[in-house]
Amino acid sequence: MITGRDLTLDDYLSMLRRRVWVILVPALIAPALGFAVSYLFSPIYTASTTVLVEQQKVPGDLVKPLITEDIMRRMSGLEQQMLSRNRLLPLVERLALAKSPEQSDAVIQDIRNGFKIVPVTSDAARRRPTRPGETDVAGFNLNFSYSNPHLAQQLCNQLTSMLIDENIRAREQAAQGTTDFLARQVEEAKRNLDEQDAKLAAFKRQYVGQLPEDADSNLKILMGLNSQLDAVTQSINRAQQDKAYAESTLAQQLASWRSSDATTSPQALEQRLSTLQSQLIQLQARYTDDYPDVIKTKADIAETEKKLNQSASAKPVANSAKVDAAEPPEIRQLRVQIHQYEDAANQATQQQKRLQDQIKIYQSRVAFSPAVEEQYKQLTRDYESARKFYDDLLAKRSQSAMATDMERQQQGEQFHLLNPAGIPTDPSFPNRLLFAGGGLAGGLALGCALALWLEFKDKAIRNDLDVEAVMGMPALISLPWVVVDESANNGHGNLAGRSTEPSSSESQPIEV
Repeated sequence: MITGRDLTLDDYLSMLRRRVWVILVPALIAPALGFAVSYLFSPIYTASTTVLVEQQKVPGDLVKPLITEDIMRRMSGLEQQMLSRNRLLPLVERLALAKSPEQSDAVIQDIRNGFKIVPVTSDAARRRPTRPGETDVAGFNLNFSYSNPHLAQQLCNQLTSMLIDENIRAREQAAQGTTDFLARQVEEAKRNLDEQDAKLAAFKRQYVGQLPEDADSNLKILMGLNSQLDAVTQSINRAQQDKAYAESTLAQQLASWRSSDATTSPQALEQRLSTLQSQLIQLQARYTDDYPDVIKTKADIAETEKKLNQSASAKPVANSAKVDAAEPPEIRQLRVQIHQYEDAANQATQQQKRLQDQIKIYQSRVAFSPAVEEQYKQLTRDYESARKFYDDLLAKRSQSAMATDMERQQQGEQFHLLNPAGIPTDPSFPNRLLFAGGGLAGGLALGCALALWLEFKDKAIRNDLDVEAVMGMPALISLPWVVVDESANNGHGNLAGRSTEPSSSESQPIEV
């Protein structure tokens, strides 16, 4: 191929006509080789089951599911647990897939490599909105590849059953674990709530009457006590004034009585008695015994004698009480009034002291009310937080218990075997048609590469454009290729020239 010029479509078609067999031969041989190579590999058979994901039967508004993890992530965890050595070793021993313990690990690894989970998503599930705990995955295709078709079927069904059982067990364990955890949290929250309740009760007992709800009543009581104290103080003042007035009156009465007490002495009585007797003698000498003056004088004499006899028979008494007994009623009444005034003043004084003590108590309550209120609010806030936390945990535990019962009764999300695995008839590997198609693609690529290589190696000049590219000057004239036509009409071997166009299989014309 002459380089240094632009190639046209005719140039490419000429190349294709010249190298068509170089391309076709590898393209025809390579598919047969690929098909033959496919027989060198051991056939692998794939058994498949379909597992349907059934959504929760109980509405999620009534019982919220505990397991809200993405189903694909859960399937990944279930697959890891199911394909663990502890789970697969009993299956290998039951089906006698390994003849020795050393082979068991290799068989287990083959099972892990051959098992594959493919999610299936329905169009309806993608279009409708999912509720909490639901997913748009409608099911799974569980594929298992193995060299024996019968074992592939058995292992696929066994692994599917293990996956379904593992899902049920895992959901029950997760739900029960959540319920147990919440139960422990509820017990701890209850202990905390009891402690807060005890602290609040002790605080109320310690500061009884000083709590925030008692502030208004304390102020009202304090105002009432102040009013009572004023009234008691006034009553004390009145009692003291009345006592002072009674004492002054008593002093006057005593002075008057003591001044008149001198006329009742024994000497005065004897003198009076003698005087009355002299008057009686004079009256009797002039009047009869029925005369009023005689009768009055006799009465006075009898009264004077009686007083004289009483005065003579009475002993001197130093006791003030006995002296008071002989005092006039007015003086004794004044003394009683003074004593009453003293008792009233003493009672009022005691009541005043009691009111003052109460006022001090309520004043201290009012003064310490802000500090007590702050502590009370803190304790109340802690108690309310603990109670709310306990109520929330209690509701969650009840919800979790319902969800656990739902999982035990298999009313939650479940895996249902829709199509069990059948015995595969055709191997999934190797795909001989795929091998042949790969051989065809490889042959075409090889043929095109060979044709391109041959064209680069070919330096022949085939047209005037090649001449111009090689010589750097235009061609003046070109002579067509002359061939001999042996089928001339004269039949004597005469040569007749004929101009023909060069073909792809002929030599290029000589150009000057």
